[in-house]
Amino acid sequence: MSELDRAADAIESGDLVVYPTETVYGLGGAALESETVERVFEVKGRDRTKPLSFAVPSVPSALQYVRATDRERRFMATFLPGPVTVLCRRRAAVPDELTAGRERVGVRIPDNDLALALCERAGTPITATSANVSGRESARRLDDLDPEIREAAAVVLDGGRTDGGTESTVVDVSSGTIHRHGAQADEIEAWLEQH
Repeated sequence: MSELDRAADAIESGDLVVYPTETVYGLGGAALESETVERVFEVKGRDRTKPLSFAVPSVPSALQYVRATDRERRFMATFLPGPVTVLCRRRAAVPDELTAGRERVGVRIPDNDLALALCERAGTPITATSANVSGRESARRLDDLDPEIREAAAVVLDGGRTDGGTESTVVDVSSGTIHRHGAQADEIEAWLEQH
């Protein structure tokens, strides 16, 4: 069995995995399972009031879990896959634990072959959050992983050194707001002004 299959099985079993993205390594678990989401918060020591995003392999798969306006769909078609998290209205399947009770959820389609293959094989949205203890440096190489994260992960997928280092840009297209300036923030700002 390949590492990828092992990682997909681990997600299905409610375990956590570490996977590479085009920005930094991510910590993935089944994003629609409340208990798994709770574990992600616990392992990261993350404040429960800070929502998590989810990763999927494509825009059509994202649309099963969010209600996107035409403008949001046009934005996704332009910037995804890529280092961007798009906030959209969630559908009922998305648990409160993931969004910290908010109506919008962050959608991520990573521009990384291994991450996309994992999303595809997992068959369910996976949590998209950096694989580090909150407040510590994000990991761009497996050597940089916090011991707590490595210990908590059933499978660690090695994608070598990640390209980015800058976190994804978080954008609410409906209000034209950039909540976190990261990769491609300038292009995103320009798009929001023009469309």
